[in-house]
Amino acid sequence: MSKRLHLFEGYGVELEYMIVDRDTLAIKSIAELPLTNANGEIEGEMDKGLTAWSNELVSHVLELKSNGPTGDLVALRDKFNADIAEVNEILANQNAMLLSSAAHPWMNPAKETKLWQHESQEIYHTYDRIFGCKGHGWSNLQSTHINLPFYDDEEFSKLHTAIRFMMPMIPALTASSPVLDGKFTGYYDKRLYYYEKNQSKIPVLTGKVVPERLFTKHAYQKHVYDKISAAIKPFDTDNILKPVWLNSRGAMARFDRGAIEIRIIDIQECPSADLAIVALITELVKVLVKEKWVSFQVQQSFETEELHQLLKGTVKQAGKYVISDPTYLSAWGLTAPVTGQEFWQMVLEKLGDNQALVSWKPILHQLISAGTLAERIYTALNEDYSREKLHAVYAAIADSLKSDELFRR
Repeated sequence: MSKRLHLFEGYGVELEYMIVDRDTLAIKSIAELPLTNANGEIEGEMDKGLTAWSNELVSHVLELKSNGPTGDLVALRDKFNADIAEVNEILANQNAMLLSSAAHPWMNPAKETKLWQHESQEIYHTYDRIFGCKGHGWSNLQSTHINLPFYDDEEFSKLHTAIRFMMPMIPALTASSPVLDGKFTGYYDKRLYYYEKNQSKIPVLTGKVVPERLFTKHAYQKHVYDKISAAIKPFDTDNILKPVWLNSRGAMARFDRGAIEIRIIDIQECPSADLAIVALITELVKVLVKEKWVSFQVQQSFETEELHQLLKGTVKQAGKYVISDPTYLSAWGLTAPVTGQEFWQMVLEKLGDNQALVSWKPILHQLISAGTLAERIYTALNEDYSREKLHAVYAAIADSLKSDELFRR
């Protein structure tokens, strides 16, 4: 975000998609194709007006993102859909297309990963040397990122506190990675399982995914970025990796652009679902920042470990996870345990006639009542993990992306 915005004056949204063969659904490492300009040059980021196209790390993933902050999620949804159609037209020349959901169901990362060989490649090769990026959680994952602005320490404190407080509930709404290596993983959000563990040789990079209780730029610099700088130094002797790139908390502060980036959202089957979720999460954060439902003191009172334990539950069971922690329930005004799905139903009902959600209410009601995409994938497979069944289900998800409709189990 180039210009410093105040709270909720705009959104930055990033969507990541796999590139796959149209017939077999096997991954195809040809992200260069849509990122080649009219002069035949490969661009790391391509300006498409309201949006931009880019690549990160591996050559079978394409990122579509808002080209700077925007206040109009409906227009952004429409542009993403136009972008998807345009990219698919380009990819059709190689019998390829985009596929949504947060993980490819049978990709073999050790054999099929191809790191991006163009702009920023020295960064990706350094990551690979230190961490080994040819594995699930590195090369087989797609997510949705939300960037929300803040202006100063006061706004940062309120925004950071609200996000970390509600963060454990996100996978109960957004999980979409239940299948890896051709079988159910036992987790509805296996992407986040790997997200926490893939940099474990340097634990300070990710922490507990839920960020620490930090309320100022100075404190964040001291307790996060300075510690990351010290920890990475023995591994990155050429000083290629910047601490701001290495910070992998589930919500990370970008003081350089005045935004907090929420990174733990599995991408959904279509832009309408993704942008509806962006709107719902943002409106929930907004009421927390305004202390309408929960006071700032209560929000900030939760230790990171408490919130981390809740997050582990929703990562594993998504909307089926039963929230039973009495302190957390009480903070939300709840007197009895609820499932993650029931929690989001409550949130949507309490937000009532919120004007920012008017365009998204129909799809949010469908999405929450139907269960997370991960749960719908699991049900559709019906414990049949044959390649034929997996192909049928994920081909239907690819169709959902093209038509911008929810996947029906």
